[in-house]
Amino acid sequence: MRLAFIVDPLDDFKIHKDSTYAMMREADARMHELHVLQQEDLVWHDGVVSGHAQRLQLTGDEQDWYRVDAQRATPLKEFDAVLMRKDPPFDMEYVYSTYLLELAQAQRARVFNDPRAIRDCNEKMTIARFPQFTAPTIVTRLAHLIREFLAAHGDIILKPLDGMGGTSVFRVHSQDPNLNVIIETVTHYGRRTVMAQRYIPEIADGDKRVLLIGGKPVPYALARIPKPGETRGNLAAGGTGIARELTPRDREIAETLAPQLNAQGLLLVGLDVIGDYLTEVNVTSPTCFQEITQQTGFNVAGMMLDALERAVERR
Repeated sequence: MRLAFIVDPLDDFKIHKDSTYAMMREADARMHELHVLQQEDLVWHDGVVSGHAQRLQLTGDEQDWYRVDAQRATPLKEFDAVLMRKDPPFDMEYVYSTYLLELAQAQRARVFNDPRAIRDCNEKMTIARFPQFTAPTIVTRLAHLIREFLAAHGDIILKPLDGMGGTSVFRVHSQDPNLNVIIETVTHYGRRTVMAQRYIPEIADGDKRVLLIGGKPVPYALARIPKPGETRGNLAAGGTGIARELTPRDREIAETLAPQLNAQGLLLVGLDVIGDYLTEVNVTSPTCFQEITQQTGFNVAGMMLDALERAVERR
């Protein structure tokens, strides 16, 4: 297959832990042809959506790990699959990219994850579709409702709906002297909608990343343990990742969501589960492939390529 990866700059990759690199390496081992482009390389011209893509070759060297050919404008429909692996933030430029990719789909391009599904599934708000698995939660921009929610639960997490990697996430206690300024900061003085969730103390045992691939769960989760003095388990915030088998509750959540999300065109999804509760549904660029594989021997990238090959065959 000819695969096109829409990615961040290659020089920014940390290949010892990057999940997109794991996919590329697995695809290369299967003799698939690799191409890369960045978000700004998507173009609609003369009615055709193209990518100014470069042929990619992996060298096997840890430092100088890739070679690329010159850019070539290629209609996206000429690739067997286009993988949207641009990291958040999910800003308007990201939205514009999904519009272009949706146009490309109408021209018979095969895009994963489905661009409309990415737009429809906000990574924080999608949990509202599965309230049976969530802790008490409120979504609002109104300060008095946040205060009422805090008064009811005593200990909450506040976070923006468009954050990533644990940025701008606050834990707030009912007696916090900085309560007002935290609410003002997170809501931008009532101009930005945020999510508040009851604090889940099981975060001390890890914020679990549960991967769904092709409508099925990976049998291991990566529990991201917060560093001392921290309430966020995100690896980007200094958390430590420990691979563990799915618990019965993890599996219940995963097996309920997986077929529904896959039916929307979401080939790869990363669920965040703390204790027994679903806290986020990540659809833009889910990670943790390499950590799980290195600690368990389970080939997550292999499962991904198997699912991708089947999806391409069906289309």
